[in-house]
Amino acid sequence: MTSRRAILCVAAAALLWSSGGLFIKLAPLPPLAVAGGRSLVAGVFYLLLLRPRLRSAKLSTAIAYAACIVTFVSATKLTTSANAIFLQYTGPAYVLVLGPWLLEEPFRLIDAACVALSLAGMSLFFVGKVEQGQMLGNGLAALSGIFFAFTLIFLRRDAKRGDGDALPSTTLGNLLAAVCTLPFAIHAQLTGMGAMVLLYLGIVQLGIAYLFFIKGVRHIPAGEASLISMLEPVLNPLWVFLGYGERPGKWALIGGGVVILAVVIRTLAPNRPAAIEAA
Repeated sequence: MTSRRAILCVAAAALLWSSGGLFIKLAPLPPLAVAGGRSLVAGVFYLLLLRPRLRSAKLSTAIAYAACIVTFVSATKLTTSANAIFLQYTGPAYVLVLGPWLLEEPFRLIDAACVALSLAGMSLFFVGKVEQGQMLGNGLAALSGIFFAFTLIFLRRDAKRGDGDALPSTTLGNLLAAVCTLPFAIHAQLTGMGAMVLLYLGIVQLGIAYLFFIKGVRHIPAGEASLISMLEPVLNPLWVFLGYGERPGKWALIGGGVVILAVVIRTLAPNRPAAIEAA
């Protein structure tokens, strides 16, 4: 595969990931029902098409991933999509902080600056008037960022131990998320519209996007893949605004810009971290 085609594959994955906010908003279902249905469809898609070896899945990685996707979907339903995606992208900052202890990776001055920048951006989401429901959503989004960090850390740990295939763990994570949310989702009234949205989220926004990503990331550097993946948090609020009419707040846009800037700076720095994979 040529470098240009690989870049297009990663960009296609990021574009599909970015559509998640809009379709989560459009789903006529409670937050946990959306999270569970999306994960169930994605898990079955992976099992039937990609056939991962679940025996090689790491339970800690799967639990972190499951918690990440459930909190992210719930946050997207409870606060603005911009808040949810930007706060989740504070995860790489926590990776830099925890890396020295959990991965024996060095912590440098540039890391400290990027962590401070990310946390400063995160604080702006709680500035000004925030409705009670949005405050809960913002809190869940920030929590999703922490689980996102642990997912990245555990995936990097698994790769260092010689198991670089993330698919078994992420498949198990989707199945765990589906099982854990089942008691809340079982009472939800599933309409035709709801079923179509869940199928799109599970098959297209997660499943097909993953296929594009793994196809492209094998042929370009991890740092370049990370930068291309920044299309997701940039476009996510745009699709929600165009398709749902949700307008991000001023402080959210400023804070989101600061968070993304911190991730880009660290990605461009030497000794880049592994490519970021969306929830």
